[in-house]
Amino acid sequence: MEGLVGSSQITQIPVRFRQSHLPFRPAFSLKFGRSSSRSRFGMKNRHESFNPVVASVQKLETSTLSNYNNTQPSKGIIELWRNANAVCFDVDSTVCVDEGIDELAEFCGAGKAVAEWTAMAMSGSVPFQDALAARLSLFNPSLSQVEEFLEKKPPRLSPGIDELVNKLKAKNTDVYLISGGFRQMINPVASILGIPHENIFANQLLFGSSGEFIGFDTNEHTSRSGGKATAVQQIRKDHNYKALVMIGDGATDLEARQPGGADLFICYGGVQLRPAVAGKADWLVFDFKTLISSLD
Repeated sequence: MEGLVGSSQITQIPVRFRQSHLPFRPAFSLKFGRSSSRSRFGMKNRHESFNPVVASVQKLETSTLSNYNNTQPSKGIIELWRNANAVCFDVDSTVCVDEGIDELAEFCGAGKAVAEWTAMAMSGSVPFQDALAARLSLFNPSLSQVEEFLEKKPPRLSPGIDELVNKLKAKNTDVYLISGGFRQMINPVASILGIPHENIFANQLLFGSSGEFIGFDTNEHTSRSGGKATAVQQIRKDHNYKALVMIGDGATDLEARQPGGADLFICYGGVQLRPAVAGKADWLVFDFKTLISSLD
C-alpha cells in the first residue's frame, strides 16, 4: 500500500463486509509519529493528559448469581491466585467498562452495526479475525478520527482495577494487558495503571501517508481466534512463569486457559456477563474488590 511504512501484513476489507461509506465528522489536523518498535505511522503520545473516569457497575440480581456454582473459589484456586507470578487482563469490558471498538464506531456514526458484530465475536460464534475486519469495514476510521476520539473520550476504568493492579505490583506480580482492541486506545490505559507498554499484546490499526485507514496488522497474536491463548503461551515461555492467571469476560479470554497457557481463568462479569464463558470459568467474580481482598 502506498504510504505505508514497513512490511507488516495488512488485512484489507473483504468485499462481503463492505457497505456504503458512512458520513464522517470533520477531523482536525493530522499528526504522524513513529512507533519505537515498529516502522509504521502511528499515534503521537497524548495519553499523559487523560483523566480516567471510573465508571459504576450495576449490581446483579441474586437470582442471576444462583445460576453459577463457581462464585465461591476452592482453597486451591485462592492459593493459585495469591501465588501467581503474572496476571493477564483483558481490556474491554474488564479493565475498562466499554468495548473500545464499539465506542470508536459510535463516535464515527456506526455504533449499532458494529456492536452487533462485537457480540458475535465475544460469544465465539464468528472467527475473531472475520469479525474484526467486518467491524472496521463499517466505518474505516482515519487517523485523525482516532486522535479526536482519544481527545474527547478518555478511558473509563472499572471500579477497583487501579487498586488491584497496584496491589499485584506491590507483590512483584507482573501485569499484562491482552486485548483484541487497538494499541492506539490501550496505551493510555496502560499509562494510567502504570503498566509497561511492552506488556501490551493488542492489535494495531494501520494508516496510509494521508492518515487514511488501510487495515490492521495480522501479525499481532490477538488479530485472530486463539490469539490470546498464543500470547499467553508466549509470555509464559519467555519469562518462565510458574503460575499465570488470565482475567476477562469473553470467549477469547477463556481460550487462554490451556496447557502451557493460563493456569487459572477468572471470569469478570461486572460489565458483561456472558453465560457460556462464565459457566466454564474457574472462578466467577463481579467486582475487583473480591480479588483484592483474596490477595491478603
